[in-house]
Amino acid sequence: MLLADVVATSQAVAATRSRKAKVAAVAELLARLELSDPDEVSTVVSYVAGSLRQRRTGLVWRSLATLPAPAAEPSLTVAGVHEAFDAIAALAGPGSQSARATAVAEVFGRATAEEQTWLRALVTGEVRQGALDALVQEAVAAAGGVPLASVRRAAMLAGSTVAVAVAALTGGEEALAAFGLEVGRPVLPMLASSATSTEEAMAKAGGGEVAVDTKLDGIRIQVHRDGDAVLVATRSLDDITDRLPEVVAVARSLPAQRFVLDGEAIALDADGRPRPFQETASRTAQASDGRVAVTPYFFDLLHVDGRDLLDSPGTERLAELERLVPDRYRVARLVTADVDEADRFVAQVLAAGHEGVVVKNLAAAYDAGRRGAAWVKVKPVLTLDLVVLAVEWGSGRRQGWLSNIHLGARDPETGELVMLGKTFKGMTDEMLAWQTERFLGLATSRDPYAVRVRPEQVVEVAIDGVQRSTRYPGGVALRFARVVRYRDDKRPDEIDTIGSVRALLTGRPSEEEDG
Repeated sequence: MLLADVVATSQAVAATRSRKAKVAAVAELLARLELSDPDEVSTVVSYVAGSLRQRRTGLVWRSLATLPAPAAEPSLTVAGVHEAFDAIAALAGPGSQSARATAVAEVFGRATAEEQTWLRALVTGEVRQGALDALVQEAVAAAGGVPLASVRRAAMLAGSTVAVAVAALTGGEEALAAFGLEVGRPVLPMLASSATSTEEAMAKAGGGEVAVDTKLDGIRIQVHRDGDAVLVATRSLDDITDRLPEVVAVARSLPAQRFVLDGEAIALDADGRPRPFQETASRTAQASDGRVAVTPYFFDLLHVDGRDLLDSPGTERLAELERLVPDRYRVARLVTADVDEADRFVAQVLAAGHEGVVVKNLAAAYDAGRRGAAWVKVKPVLTLDLVVLAVEWGSGRRQGWLSNIHLGARDPETGELVMLGKTFKGMTDEMLAWQTERFLGLATSRDPYAVRVRPEQVVEVAIDGVQRSTRYPGGVALRFARVVRYRDDKRPDEIDTIGSVRALLTGRPSEEEDG
């Protein structure tokens, strides 16, 4: 398939706000694929979702500031472009910068003007077409004539839509059903919606007896063991096994040979209280140097010695978890139907220095990759996970630093990011220095006033609430937003939706959260 076909579809998707029309355009493109070439299918699915298949290429916007004259006619194939970026990603060592520039000139020199513009956006994460992963899943289901639920489940278990697209388009529902939980292959983690009180969370989770889990301020981990082989993955499915020997040792000490555990890794001080999140994040970002240790705490079990537990109710999963994992490596938990008892437990959790709690429906299955009402987090301060869209240069004492960040939420209907406001509150000098370097590295354009960035950096902000606004396109604005921390453990597609933000106007859960 020619790259020009993908570009034309991307432009058609970007030109409409209708989700139905977007899905139809992508599905029509997928229906024209040569299914005998699975690598091409995977590449087209990735590209139409706005992403390269390579995790890193070494290219930034500066690398693409000057491009060769465009070609007159389209000739680039999708397979050829993918191979070119594979080669670029493999470059390393002395002379790699020059070789990378030559390779970029070669591939962009064969692209038409429209293809150059689109490829640059693809590399820098700036494809603004509204084709998010969920929308592409709908298109895959339509093109393959299979139920959307089957595509979603397979993608959750395989870890990506790209991984299951070939099966959906060539083997149908039977091929999708072959994707099950596989020890050693991380699955997308189950996510929690939000509530402002324990009582609200318990009602939202279905009422009756619930589990109230301590919410640790660590990083989410998924631990797979198959004999002596142990895999530790982040919530974004990155392999960090080599960085966490303490977690590997705990996994090998447990009385089962095959299992998949869900939990958190956190750095604690000598009194057992949580260290600042930055210390946990820094420690888990690199191999242990012996100075800061992390401890795993598990709260769910997805598989044990040949038994898949994904579809089992929470009561069964938690009973098996208690049999497998000793108390010292399980999150503190209360099972109750009494709101007052739950509130007392929350007070104890907060007094111990932890974030809050997650209220869980004990009848619910483990819904991998989904954010629904079965798990509901409660924090004492209302917080949102948003993405940074742009950053303004500071003035006065902050002269020379990037300071005021523009905050965006996700619109799942259109695939667009919706600006909600700006903030420079809560930033230390250390944070200002860090974010200046970080956002200049993500820059897609800049002027004397601000830097526009690829929407990749997730930030957690605390707010006093939201208010109606005609200034911002989403119709709402944040009240007294301040930065809590930057979240390198979350992807932009995991941020809060504009629907969940609007729901804060009434205090009622949004459809996205309940879905």
